[in-house]
Amino acid sequence: MSCGAQGVISKILNVTRMSLIGLAEDDLKIAQLIKTGLTEQGYQVIAVSNGDDAVAIFQNQPLDLVILDVMMPGLNGIEVSQRLRASFSDLPILMLTAMGSIDDKIAGFNHGADDYLVKPFHFKELLLRIEALLRRRKQVLPDQFILSFEDLTLNTRSKEVYRAGQLISLTAKEFSLLEIFLLHPNRLLSRQFIAENAWDVNFDTGTNVVDVYVNFLRNKIEKGFDKKLIHTKINMGYILK
Repeated sequence: MSCGAQGVISKILNVTRMSLIGLAEDDLKIAQLIKTGLTEQGYQVIAVSNGDDAVAIFQNQPLDLVILDVMMPGLNGIEVSQRLRASFSDLPILMLTAMGSIDDKIAGFNHGADDYLVKPFHFKELLLRIEALLRRRKQVLPDQFILSFEDLTLNTRSKEVYRAGQLISLTAKEFSLLEIFLLHPNRLLSRQFIAENAWDVNFDTGTNVVDVYVNFLRNKIEKGFDKKLIHTKINMGYILK
């Protein structure tokens, strides 16, 4: 497989960078080539080498897309796909395999895969497939201007937020922060991820700005209501659940 990222794809990309991709591939050479190539193209990549780690780690990350090798130690790619699909119905899943028969492809699609790429492949083709899957997912988002979780709703057009029918006034930054949580429900969000998406800056470990704004948001959407929605994972981040 060629992974010559240099000179590849400069005109293809209209999808927002900083997308977070999960990669599960037990061939360390292939995994490193893919990770390096995607990183050079502006993606963030979390790489694991077996199916068990893929399930354990990917289910707790705000991933935009997952790449799964079919044949891996522990859970295979199809089993991982099934588990991820059960939790995240809209998560794009791209399967990699050396098995290219139609039956193999059907098996992958029947268990949650959105696309299928047979080894060996050129990095350019992989990148095109990724871009297509991400673009398809993003095309759905503009019509989904109402984001909701439990009794909490956010309207991205009117910029109004309601909880249990009660209008809640938020600042622009609090609104952006809540939108991030609502776009990634039931997923653990690190402080770094929140900072980079709400403030568009690299996370400074010496500041507690994320924690301060999360507390501001909590006071507005939870005070006076029975159920807490934003939960803290000590030393890890926050989760809307």
